[in-house]
Amino acid sequence: MTTPLQPAVAVPAADAAAREVRIGILFLVGGGLFMAVLDTVNRYLTHTYPVLEVIWGRYFFQVAVTPFVIPPSRLRETLKTSRPGLQILRSLFLMGSSLVFLLALQVMRQVDATSIGRVGPLMVTALSVWILKEKVGLNRWIAVFVGFAGALIIIRPGFGASWGMFLPLGAALQFALYQVLTRQISKYDSPLTTFAYSGLVGVVVMTFVLPFVWQTPDLRAWGMMCLVGVLASLHNFALIHAFKRAPASVLAPFGYLQILWVTLLGFVVFGDVPDAITLFGGMLIVGAGIYVATARDR
Repeated sequence: MTTPLQPAVAVPAADAAAREVRIGILFLVGGGLFMAVLDTVNRYLTHTYPVLEVIWGRYFFQVAVTPFVIPPSRLRETLKTSRPGLQILRSLFLMGSSLVFLLALQVMRQVDATSIGRVGPLMVTALSVWILKEKVGLNRWIAVFVGFAGALIIIRPGFGASWGMFLPLGAALQFALYQVLTRQISKYDSPLTTFAYSGLVGVVVMTFVLPFVWQTPDLRAWGMMCLVGVLASLHNFALIHAFKRAPASVLAPFGYLQILWVTLLGFVVFGDVPDAITLFGGMLIVGAGIYVATARDR
């Protein structure tokens, strides 16, 4: 009598787990869109203001919106963490990734820098096996490599031996480590705790260097920095919830979708027109993401 009942118990549990993974994927895709808009605004700001000041503005306004997310009466309780070193290290990787990527935008187009930086999801998959001890089956590896091939098609030869191409690679590695540590810290701390540390560590570090680069922003620049802070908060929350619900190796290929957001924004804001090769690479990336979401691992 017990055997026929077992599938009835297992199936709802499997459905619930699959639903959590789908929600995690949606959070990651939304977070990628927030990041694409954030990078576009930052690219515009760095035409006039120093990169370090723009990074400071992001974290200052991210901390400024914290009371709207975490009631001041709960802030002390929220900042309690069982892994302070891990929280600080994770936040430093996020800050370093933002800084290096903005430096990359000084020497290359946004879509090119983002495309090179999309090796990050491949790094996440490798790091999730090493750090998180997650199992990655053949199907997911194939999907990640197909997505990576799409990114390479978008990049294509043309940069030569320019040192600038190594900047987005460095940003990608730091962001991959940030994503993996986000997944790891979710086992110990709440999303609000992780969110609070992301902003506080960034604003403390950048405030120390701000006097050396300060250039007084006009009213429009202040407004754009405020927007960047809000977008950074939304991006942080989206990634924290994504990695809380789904394995890093499953989410990794969906990071490639950010190339599409950047391509669209580059066209609308800066007049960058994507060519047929870019569109073809983007189709491969989207196809890889859909495949990893629907295929069974083995």
